[in-house]
Amino acid sequence: MKIIIFLLIMFIPAFNYAQELNCKVNVNLENLPQSNKDNLRDFARAVEDYMNKTRFTNSSWDVDKIQCTLEIFFMSASGEVTYNAQFFIGSKRAIYQSESFSPMLTILDNTWSFSYEKNQALNQNQSIFDPLTGFLDFYAYLIIGFDLESWEEFGGSPFFTKAMDIVNLGASSKFSSGWLRSSSTYSRRGVVEDLLNERFRNFREAFYDYHYGVDIFAKNKTIGREKIVGLIKTVETIKTKQNVSGPLLNTFFDAKHGEIIDLLRDYPDEDIVRILKRIDPPHAAKYETLSEQN
Repeated sequence: MKIIIFLLIMFIPAFNYAQELNCKVNVNLENLPQSNKDNLRDFARAVEDYMNKTRFTNSSWDVDKIQCTLEIFFMSASGEVTYNAQFFIGSKRAIYQSESFSPMLTILDNTWSFSYEKNQALNQNQSIFDPLTGFLDFYAYLIIGFDLESWEEFGGSPFFTKAMDIVNLGASSKFSSGWLRSSSTYSRRGVVEDLLNERFRNFREAFYDYHYGVDIFAKNKTIGREKIVGLIKTVETIKTKQNVSGPLLNTFFDAKHGEIIDLLRDYPDEDIVRILKRIDPPHAAKYETLSEQN
């Protein structure tokens, strides 16, 4: 059944889109001097055009574009062309035969440094690291990889590998901040290293099953919940028995905790709340609402 759903999604008649993303971009320039604000007047449009008009895959994209939102908060400027910014990314994918969406990524990246000149053209160049377009490419590959991973087991691997290539280029550049693994709950390197690490293979398998559960939930609540609970128990095993944690699991729960709560309302086994609170402490208070409903 999972394979049938994937094939139906991939071959639904649609326009032959060359590009993969439908990305909305907003910027906040409040922290900058007026001269920098003037220089960045076209920045949101330039980034939006880049994300929506660049082709990030090598094959025809014959399904709906992936919906995503970028929020860029400029924190400071050094001279006329060098900036430090915070970056929020949100992406979602359609639930099968539904008008609803499942959240895929909800990431706040606090460390982005790059240069941009007024009316600068943004062009993809994968052989030379650019701290602006390389950063955007990294997140484009992450968005696409997570989306495909939810439809096909390990379907995102080629794009996670591309993201890792960018991480390595960024780490050896003069803009290396943010491209090195850190002890914080989120890091670019940490997420893709986890995705490509054999220790998280079981998680990635469960990630695929989880989304099958989300897709079938409206038609078969029992099977849907079985798949969702299966992922929760897989993460419990990874974190407790294997003593493995990392940015990938944090990133998953940042995006999915609300959906998990919605889909497990009235779930009869209250032990699931205890497990969720232990494996995802940052959202423990929200999981308490499941206990209150039972």
